[in-house]
Amino acid sequence: MRKVKITIGNKILTANFEENATTEALLEQMPIELPMLNLYSRELTYRFKQALPAQEARTSGYKTGDIAYWTPRHSFVIFYRQTGEIISDLQKIGHINDFNLSQLSTSGNIEMKFEEC
Repeated sequence: MRKVKITIGNKILTANFEENATTEALLEQMPIELPMLNLYSRELTYRFKQALPAQEARTSGYKTGDIAYWTPRHSFVIFYRQTGEIISDLQKIGHINDFNLSQLSTSGNIEMKFEEC
């Protein structure tokens, strides 16, 4: 696991990122600030212009706090609310360790900074 610091305004979170090609591609871009869109009342998303590698993408569910990459739209996703949905073409990246994610549901679109610890 690789530890990543996530900054939202004056809040600092940490996440553990898995060891895979998608994570490596993201870490190469860090530190990076991303304008995250609040979508579907369940996730914060940023759509990269170029695809990231995702050899382990598959159909799966998710847990609150999971960080993933959805291959069809090149979407980097943080799930903050569980809907029970099963999503195809999802590459798991990691999980946020320490934050009340329900606070993100009312945040609207937000700027987030990601950097390796």
